[in-house]
Amino acid sequence: MILTVTPNPSLDRTYEVPSLEHGEVNRATAERMDPGGKGVNVSRAVAAAGRRTVAVLPLGGAPGALVAELLDAQGIEVAPVPVAGATRSNIALAEANGVLTKINAPGPELSDTEQELLLETVRTQSRDADWIACCGSLPRGLAPAWYADLVARAHAAGARIALDTSGPALLAALRERPEVVKPNAEELAEAVGRPLMTVGDAVKAAEELREMGARAVLASLGSDGQLLVDGEGTWYGNARVDAVRSNVGAGDASLAGFLIAGGSGPEALASAVAHGAAAVRLPGSVMPTPADLYPAAVTITATVPVNRELTEPVS
Repeated sequence: MILTVTPNPSLDRTYEVPSLEHGEVNRATAERMDPGGKGVNVSRAVAAAGRRTVAVLPLGGAPGALVAELLDAQGIEVAPVPVAGATRSNIALAEANGVLTKINAPGPELSDTEQELLLETVRTQSRDADWIACCGSLPRGLAPAWYADLVARAHAAGARIALDTSGPALLAALRERPEVVKPNAEELAEAVGRPLMTVGDAVKAAEELREMGARAVLASLGSDGQLLVDGEGTWYGNARVDAVRSNVGAGDASLAGFLIAGGSGPEALASAVAHGAAAVRLPGSVMPTPADLYPAAVTITATVPVNRELTEPVS
């Protein structure tokens, strides 16, 4: 069982438009509504793969009730933490050329009591968990050290942690030595405080995160593939994708694929790459099923192309 923790979940509405015309009336060609948040998406991808998952998340108001209903319809067990504020609603505008414009609401502010209840719910739900995936931004009211506290408590209970967050929350949690962290290129650059222009730059940044405490780093480099850097070595993976429909949740699908495949080594990286590539071919934040995967399109190598320039360098 994979337990996910999403401190700031959302109700996500995605509209597909031919092109986005600012200041004009834009007519959508398709729309969908999904439960959102990085940890929620990981649970959705795990469930789509036919594996058991439990989603721990604070929920409030009508949007929170709808998030729980949508998750239940997808076969995901929900461990809700009732909060006074309403769960946030986000909007994504997906253009035909692959450009995505997102509007993310801030979400409710959690009280001290609600914060502690969230931690306690994680503790009680984690007894049967193979992994705990802690994902996303922290809502108002939670200090950057909140994830570090969660990782420390989880380790004390013998659980393994996969962490997908950024900024001060990531840096604070590294001292508790999470088993794997999953930054993208922008988050990697922010963590080490310098630009990333090549795949080699990303490898060096991932190695620095390991020096800060991460036991393994699974780094998403967008169309340039993914890296896995751990105590056994460094691997690079990519996959051929003919057409990108939406990249919403692709990194979350990758993390789910990595954990489903055991959470370590090149085989898990191959699963991560396959799931991420499948996700970008699907609309909105739809998570891939096994039928959507194309393992033959995935290449994994220990010969990392360190001189390859990133398609989207991070300055």
